[in-house]
Amino acid sequence: MKKTSKSPEKLIVANWKMNPITESDAIRLTKAIAKAAVRPRARVVIAPPAAHLGAVRSALPKSFVLGAQDGHEKDSGPMTGNISLRTLYAYGVRTVILGHSERRKEGETDTRVNAKVRAALQLGITPVVCIGELVRDSHGKYFGFVEAQLRAALANVKRTDVDRVVIAYEPVWAISSGDGKGQTATAGDAHEMKLFIQKMLVELYGRSVAMRVKILYGGSVNKGNAEELILQGEVDGFLVGGASLKPDEFAAIIKAA
Repeated sequence: MKKTSKSPEKLIVANWKMNPITESDAIRLTKAIAKAAVRPRARVVIAPPAAHLGAVRSALPKSFVLGAQDGHEKDSGPMTGNISLRTLYAYGVRTVILGHSERRKEGETDTRVNAKVRAALQLGITPVVCIGELVRDSHGKYFGFVEAQLRAALANVKRTDVDRVVIAYEPVWAISSGDGKGQTATAGDAHEMKLFIQKMLVELYGRSVAMRVKILYGGSVNKGNAEELILQGEVDGFLVGGASLKPDEFAAIIKAA
């Protein structure tokens, strides 16, 4: 494929989910990733479990960014078990994953996702907004599903703010449940959806703004498919789950980007 002028910086977000269990393991994993991915030429965000944020922050190189897997839109109050986005910001978090399909499956609504997106932007935190269809049908109905999620997530987000939002396309049918059997969307699938999302963004905010919004792919990304997804899918980076827990594999994904 013929290369154009210098490409914008890619973004790689590691979603560790509930791994690892202990703080010492989180520190070891952070250091192992930093060692394997020396001087990354992509922007790398590590989003550990909330309990390990302090440990990971202490071990994270300055070239990496501390991220979180979720955050509550309210600053304080009777919200047992939640951590506010404002608290996360004070802790050094600058990127947060919002609307992940696993949270949506547990009942998180589009309205809540939107509230969190707007709160994150107000605080100066980059929201990585997850959208994606449950199944891919042969009639193209999945486009309507993705469009509804995107429009809801960006409701009342100003034109001057939207280029600070990152969209992560994660088709639910392609997300590994931890058994290593997750499917992967093809590079063609990823490219098709990136174009569709950009089309929606152009309609909402205009072309000049829409083209500045990064669109990631998430769903069983690994070192074997990362390069093809970048080159042919033309995505702007990845939201990585299981592979981000394997330092050498994650480093290979970063290198591909």
